[in-house]
Amino acid sequence: MNPGTLLLVPNTLDLGADETELREVLPEGVMRRAAALQHWVAEDARSTRGFLKRVGALFPLALPLQAIAITELPRPRKGSHEPVPPAAWLALLQPALQGHDVGLLSEAGLPAVADPGAALVQAAHAAGVPVLPLPGASSLLLALAASGLNGQTFAFVGYLPQEAGARTARLRELEALSRRLQQTQLIIETPYRNAALLAALLAGLQAGTRVGISCGLTLAGGWSRTESVAAWRERPPQLPDRWPAVFSLLAG
Repeated sequence: MNPGTLLLVPNTLDLGADETELREVLPEGVMRRAAALQHWVAEDARSTRGFLKRVGALFPLALPLQAIAITELPRPRKGSHEPVPPAAWLALLQPALQGHDVGLLSEAGLPAVADPGAALVQAAHAAGVPVLPLPGASSLLLALAASGLNGQTFAFVGYLPQEAGARTARLRELEALSRRLQQTQLIIETPYRNAALLAALLAGLQAGTRVGISCGLTLAGGWSRTESVAAWRERPPQLPDRWPAVFSLLAG
């Protein structure tokens, strides 16, 4: 029996905000493929049902929503540093190994990018399950494009340390790396800590370093702006605590 395909299904970027119109952010072909799937793996089953309900309002679902199988990604035990065992990832792929297509969905944006689903994709390759990424919005690439910073060489560095001293040290390390390589550094933060990260950027970086902020991408009222640290200090923005933001920096 030929295996099914693991489909990497993009989600919207409106988690925690007012819902956007699906047709504005997802290609019609992606929504049709999503509507046809009977098996899903996701970070959160409840939000996945919400996504499928939105899709189902536009394209008929293959099964009633309650009958669609949604399995959540395994997580390490609380307080444990042991990785999830390979058998747990393989178990999620059993429908694909039995010939069914399986959808992988993130809470926002592209699955397996800044997302725990990457481990499932790795397991699919190891098990001989074809992987097919479907097109959709990636906040990281949208923010990079909107920043006007170096799009030829860049790095996504994820979250910074929360402790102030360690965060400042990491920022200065990234600034030095950016200057040496002329490489844009992309950073994200939990929305309610957006303001704290901005304050750390403006306090810890040199005045001439350019910082881009993209806030609420694809949302009504979303914006992108790039300034030197000196200019940001003169006109600091008010960042919402519910909208996701992507921060980028490039040192001169």
